Amino acid sequence: MHLGGIFIECEYSIEAHSDGDVIIHALIDSLLGAAALGDIGSLFPSKDPENKDISSTVLLTQVIDLLDSKNYKVINIDITLIAETPKIHQKTDQIIDSLSKNLRVTKSSVSCKATTTDGLGFEGEKKGIACQAISLIEKKD
Repeated sequence: MHLGGIFIECEYSIEAHSDGDVIIHALIDSLLGAAALGDIGSLFPSKDPENKDISSTVLLTQVIDLLDSKNYKVINIDITLIAETPKIHQKTDQIIDSLSKNLRVTKSSVSCKATTTDGLGFEGEKKGIACQAISLIEKKD
């Protein structure tokens, strides 16, 4: 499965219209929300055939271009993946590297971590995963 712009081997897969990268999708929603520019579904509708199987990094690049056109810059992002599996601890440096490149920021501006629900809820039952993203942006001078 794709998470944070990299492929991670996992016995499970994500059912999605795009590549289903939940980290990047949460990040896109966070960035768009911080700039009051809507959400991922309004910008990239699932019913649009051009979005079928599209890489989430392509979508993120388009969002960064949109923010840039509105004179916003990314200051910091914080990502928390909520899942029993896959375990991403050994992949967080690669995810941070991928995200920082796509966001056009330094690695020190990107935080990525994971937690579990200790067996509770749909995440704990391995029926799905979730991601929370917080974005700090500011208007350029």
